[in-house]
Amino acid sequence: MASSSNNHGSNNGNNNALNRLSLKSANKRNQESMSHSQPNGGWINVETLNNGNILLHSPPHNHQQQQQQQQRGGAALSPQAGGGASGSAADQNIQITQPISAPSSPLASPGALNSSSVGSPTAFCLPSSSAAAAAISAAAAAASNSTPTPTSGSGSYVCSAGGTNWHYAAVGASNAIDTADPNWQASKATVLERNAAMFNNELMSDIKFIVGGEFDIDPIQTIPAHKYILATGSSVFYAMFYGGLAENKQEIKVPDVEPTAFLTLLRYLYCDEIKLEPEHILATLYAAKKYIVPHLARACVNYLEVKLTAKNACLLLSQSRLFEEPELMQRCWEVIDAQAEMAVKSEDFVDIDLKTFESILSRETLNCKEIHLFEAALNWALNACEKMSIDDTPQNKRRLLGQALHLIRIPTMTLEEFANGVAQTGILSSQETIDMFLHFTAKMKPNLGFPTRSRAGLKTQVCHRFQSCAYRSNQWRYRGRCDSIQFSVDRRIFIVGFGLYGSSTGAANYNVKIELKRLGRTLAENDTKFFSDGSSNTFHVFFENPIQIEPECYYTASVILDGNELSFFGQEGMSEVLMGNVTFQFQCSSESTNGTGVQGGQIPELIFYGPTTVTALNSPTNSVCATPIAGGATATGSTTANANGSASTAAGNKVNSSGEDLAGDGST
Repeated sequence: MASSSNNHGSNNGNNNALNRLSLKSANKRNQESMSHSQPNGGWINVETLNNGNILLHSPPHNHQQQQQQQQRGGAALSPQAGGGASGSAADQNIQITQPISAPSSPLASPGALNSSSVGSPTAFCLPSSSAAAAAISAAAAAASNSTPTPTSGSGSYVCSAGGTNWHYAAVGASNAIDTADPNWQASKATVLERNAAMFNNELMSDIKFIVGGEFDIDPIQTIPAHKYILATGSSVFYAMFYGGLAENKQEIKVPDVEPTAFLTLLRYLYCDEIKLEPEHILATLYAAKKYIVPHLARACVNYLEVKLTAKNACLLLSQSRLFEEPELMQRCWEVIDAQAEMAVKSEDFVDIDLKTFESILSRETLNCKEIHLFEAALNWALNACEKMSIDDTPQNKRRLLGQALHLIRIPTMTLEEFANGVAQTGILSSQETIDMFLHFTAKMKPNLGFPTRSRAGLKTQVCHRFQSCAYRSNQWRYRGRCDSIQFSVDRRIFIVGFGLYGSSTGAANYNVKIELKRLGRTLAENDTKFFSDGSSNTFHVFFENPIQIEPECYYTASVILDGNELSFFGQEGMSEVLMGNVTFQFQCSSESTNGTGVQGGQIPELIFYGPTTVTALNSPTNSVCATPIAGGATATGSTTANANGSASTAAGNKVNSSGEDLAGDGST
């Protein structure tokens, strides 16, 4: 096996900012959340969407919406959008979730432990799904006392990057100057323009919010606002100002919301604009949930889904549990299952809370060796020791891991992995180590306190794009040339490898370089080998790690083979194939110099991990492409195949019996 690379994901700076996820305001918020519970311990939930169904379907990144957003003054979202503070400045403001301490984020999972007493659980309640008018009033009263009100949101806004606290201050100053003109209204043609002029403006303001200050490092900012505008955009604000429990306050303290996030919320209420930054995304989602602004919450969730990678999936999962966002959590699990090794080796894995840590280790569908999970658990325990300022001895690590250690399936490791890895760490007791060696070597195996059955992992799926294959003398030849095809999907998947045709003249060995690109950039490649037994079967070759494939984007699959030049090739190709609940579209690639195209050639199969659940039909997908797909593949014909690879119609993309349609550089 030669080199392999996996460069997919967003800009590193944005990823780093997103991975930090606004974790600096944590312990106090979660302690305050307990005071917001009902006497019976359940949350007061203030909103039920879709007749009680809290499943959140994120909107697509529709480019028409982006253009409308730009016309309103918002910047279009791209995968590279969003800046963020420098690493050093951001690091100084981070208070990471401590696995053994109280949660350090408003999104932290329940079940984290208090740092003052190891093993002492902190009571923590998730929101219920009920909603009532009385609950809204209670939420409003709670909001005025700075108590979180997490609920499920919905909406369809496309978020755009940009906007910082100083920018909001500049906008407020500009608005103040603009409205100083006694006839300023005459220059504003629409209600939206006039409302926007009131954003962060003292003019006619009848309420002030004292925002921030939960920690000494947090800035405290006084933000003027107008009750009428806020009440028309939020049921919580309406109840605070005009409901039965309304109080005639001139100032309201909101210490648990970051000023930037609060200004983002107000900007949306005043201006219909949503500007999100990676370092403030969770704080903004928290504010949107607290004040029940579902369209803003939806935009935040949509932003997180677009930025979701193996590097931040575990931390996002940890932080999303409190907000009851089942679709975001499901997307996190899909990434973690498919790219488990990358996920547990990420820098942020050590910062997840204990409950999420245990749920990952107990996952049956993880595609990861147990030795990698064990090493990740040691790193998690080491980080916990550092945060608690205790020695990182094997005994302390074992104590902090607790029952989580027994979720690692050590007996399924190889003897070499156990002897050279686990047995050398001192985490297991002497008796456990002896019993484990006996399990590997003795006929009479002792009882162990660890699972002995290997994880099932994810089941690979195969997309077949040809209806038949053929061979003829003097075909198919390679000579170092490239066979390539472009494809797209309508749902996020993970490409594992390709299926290839082999020799048509008897058994033969092949050297092959496989590659996956997007927009000319290599996402992954691998130099490997496979043995062909001379049959018409396909032979699978794999990348070292699965590659995340985003919906509605074209990718290029390429292979360069070196071996027996006479091989089988595919024919009667299909431009569209339905495999399970994933639709593939194919089109010819300009990189193909050996004759492969939609109608026939090499790369008959794409091997992938698909979505683990079927998404509702009315749930659109997110597109992060610069150029979305319009009208399907450009190849001639539109033959569609079902899940087993057979075609519903064979018209349009057949090759004739002489193979003339396959003729190219490599097929003569």
